[in-house]
Amino acid sequence: MPATLRDVADRANVSMRTVSNVMSGYEHVSEKMRSRVLAAIADLDYRPNLVARTLRTGRTGMLALIVPEIDVPYFSELARDVINAAAEVGYRVMIDQTGHDHERERQLLTGDDRTMLFDGILFSPLVTRDELREMNTATSMPLVLLGEHEFDGHYDHVAIDNVRAARDATAHLISLGRTRIAAIGAQPAESYATPQQRTAGYEAALRDAGLELDAALLHPAAHYSRADGYAAAQELLAASDPPDAIFCYSDLLAMGAMRAVFDAGLRVPEDVAVIGIDDIEEGRYSRPTLSTVSLDTPFIARSAVARITARIEDPDAPAEEVVAPHAVIPRESTGSGTPG
Repeated sequence: MPATLRDVADRANVSMRTVSNVMSGYEHVSEKMRSRVLAAIADLDYRPNLVARTLRTGRTGMLALIVPEIDVPYFSELARDVINAAAEVGYRVMIDQTGHDHERERQLLTGDDRTMLFDGILFSPLVTRDELREMNTATSMPLVLLGEHEFDGHYDHVAIDNVRAARDATAHLISLGRTRIAAIGAQPAESYATPQQRTAGYEAALRDAGLELDAALLHPAAHYSRADGYAAAQELLAASDPPDAIFCYSDLLAMGAMRAVFDAGLRVPEDVAVIGIDDIEEGRYSRPTLSTVSLDTPFIARSAVARITARIEDPDAPAEEVVAPHAVIPRESTGSGTPG
């Protein structure tokens, strides 16, 4: 016969409320008490009745994480960190992707009965703020935004300072003496903030250094993929006055750009220095290793989970923005000689 909550309480010599508090991640439980309860759960192989808990509390213990593309390394690494952070406070995570499709975002957010599966949603959207507000009004689901949009005080928001990150990446290239610095990743037709913010940071760094803003060096990319990075770099390198450095708005774009440099018979970093943003694992083991702006995904994940659990507890609390730290990591693609 399966163990019950009372069995766990009896084994740990605590109240049933204490067992519930430990399982729900309630923070005001001593470590000694928490250890006793967890040991009893393990000894008895206790499995909570999730249906009963949902009926009793009105909560499922589930969060949704919605991202544009799960196969993009940044988002897969973020998903791993969100799962770990959520587990620490007693939540499980279900992941879905939008494929950069606005209508898909609408379906996932308004999702009729599907939203009843979750206590809250962590969402990396591409829709406009007005569209997002319209969707969320229809569901009143606790919601935390990850990146992309500028903070407007309406939703909790966890992001990096994209302008500063791009400015720092470009400034690193300038510090190497590069003067023809291209950028790959502009998306002028999109309404979300990240590409516009990274363009603004790139242009600010050039102005700071007194370098000319050459529109021919700012290259769009429909997707932040290796293929788009490769194609964009090919065009830039075929110009009569090619760049001597390339700032890419993602590491995947940078990986493609480096391949294009080599295929053009040039060298990285001797002829063209390359830097990206994300600090994905692939870049640490490429040859040459990829210089990048490292984003603290564990910090982003912990902050997002903290904000969504606070929002679940108090739906009417004022929205907050959390800005995650970042750091330029010089590696071989900009001549640092650091292998990893």
